[in-house]
Amino acid sequence: MSAFEEALARVLQQHIADYRSMKSVDRLSGGASQETYRIIIESGDGERMLAMRRTPGGMHVEPTPGHPGLPTEALLMQSARAAGVPEPEVYYVLEAADELGDGFIMEWLEGEALGARIVRSERFEGIRPKLAYECGKVMARIHAIDLARTGLEQRLAHVSPKDFVDQTWTNYKNLATPQPMIDYAARWLMDNLPDDYEPALVHNDFRNGNFMLDENGIVAVLDWELAHIGDPMRDLGWICVNSWRFGADKPVGGFGEYEDLFAGYEAESGKPVDPARVKFWEVFGSFWWAVGCLGMAEHYRSGPDKTVERPAIGRRSSECQVDCVNLLIPGDVQLIEPDDTSQDVDMPRADELLVSVRDFLRNDVMNVTQGRNNFMARVASNSLDIVLREWAIASRHKQAERERLEAFYEQKGTLADLRWRLVNGLRDGSLSLDDERLTAHLRQTVVNQIAIDQPRYTGLATALKAASAGS
Repeated sequence: MSAFEEALARVLQQHIADYRSMKSVDRLSGGASQETYRIIIESGDGERMLAMRRTPGGMHVEPTPGHPGLPTEALLMQSARAAGVPEPEVYYVLEAADELGDGFIMEWLEGEALGARIVRSERFEGIRPKLAYECGKVMARIHAIDLARTGLEQRLAHVSPKDFVDQTWTNYKNLATPQPMIDYAARWLMDNLPDDYEPALVHNDFRNGNFMLDENGIVAVLDWELAHIGDPMRDLGWICVNSWRFGADKPVGGFGEYEDLFAGYEAESGKPVDPARVKFWEVFGSFWWAVGCLGMAEHYRSGPDKTVERPAIGRRSSECQVDCVNLLIPGDVQLIEPDDTSQDVDMPRADELLVSVRDFLRNDVMNVTQGRNNFMARVASNSLDIVLREWAIASRHKQAERERLEAFYEQKGTLADLRWRLVNGLRDGSLSLDDERLTAHLRQTVVNQIAIDQPRYTGLATALKAASAGS
C-alpha cells in the first residue's frame, strides 16, 4: 500500500460503520478544482462504494471569501440534504491528523453527471422536458436554507453583485494578460448592476454537469465549493450560460427553456423571477468563467497540480468571450482563411510532427487506457489540435488585429502595446461601449480566436449566424 492508501484505510477503519477492509481506491477523471475518488470497501453486508473529495495533492487550504473550503462544503451538503435538496450523506470530514489534506468521505450515489450525456442520451428522453422545472425547484430550496440556524452565515462570505464583478475583474487584472472583451463585459456589468436583491445562499456552480441525474430526476447536487451569500438569481443565470449547454440549443443547460426554469422556481419559492436580472447573471457567468479559465492556466504555471487539463481549460476563455460577444455586441464578422502549410518544404513538416503525436494519443494511448489516463490523453490530443489551428491561422489573425488597432488609434505599435492601450481605455472609462469601431474590432478578434481554440463551439456558429442575418 502507498502512504496515501494506508492513511485512507486508517480513516475508514475509524469512521465508517461496519468497515472491514479497503479493496480499491481510484481517482476519477475530471474535477479540475478538486480531486474525486471512488473507494470500494468490504463491509459486513458485502462490497460497498464510497466517494471522497479532497484538495489537489492532499494540501490544506485556508478558507478565503471566494473559496470557503471543503469542510464548509461538507456542511453545505448536510444543510441542503436537510432542506430537501438531493444530496449524498456525508460520513466524515477529514482532519489534519488524518494526513490526507482537506476533504470528506460520503455516500456513493449512482447517476449520470456528464452534461453531454444528459442533453443527448436516449436514457433521459423522458426527464429532459421536466428537468428545467425541477432545477428551478431545487434552486429555490437551496435559496431558502436558513443561514443562521445552519451556521453557514458565519462561514460564507456575503458578496453583492458589485463586489462580485469587482472581485472577478480584479482577479483578471492580476493575471496581467490583456483580453479586451473581458474588460468590455466588466464595464457593461458595472453599468447594469441589479438595483436590489434579497440575500440568500447561492450555490454558485449549479449547472448541467454539476448535478447527478437518473431517469426519475436529480439524484444529487454536486460541487458546493464556490457557495456564498448573495443574489440568488446568480444560480438561475449560471445554468443558462452557453458553456454548460454542451452543444445543445436549449438555453437552460441545453435541455430546457427559460420559462420552465422560472416556473419551477416560482412554484417552490412563491417569488417572481425577473428575466432581466437573470440575463445580467448570464452575462456575468460568461465573464466570470472567462476569467476562471485563465486562472486555470495560471494554476498550471504556478500551482502544484501541473496537469495537462489546466492549460487546456485556459484556452476555453475564448468560448466565454464569444458568448459575451453574442449577448452584448452581435453583428458582422469575417473568418480569416488559414495558411496553406502544405507548401512548407521541410520533411517532415512541423504540423506533421504534431499530427503524429496527436494521433498516437488519440488512437494508441486511448485504446489501451481507461479512467483518468484515458481522459487526459484525450485532453492532450485536443490541445495539439489547438496548436495545429494556431499554426495555420494565428499569424494572419494577429496581423489583422494589430492593423485594426493601428487604424483605431491612428498610430503604429506592437500588438501587445496596442492591446494594452485598448484594455486601459476600457478600464478607465475613456472608451465608449457604444463605439461601433470598438465593438466591430472586438467581434472580429474574439470570433477568430475561438476559430483557433474551439471551432466546434456553438458560440462560433451563433456569431456567424448573427453576422449572416445582419448582412
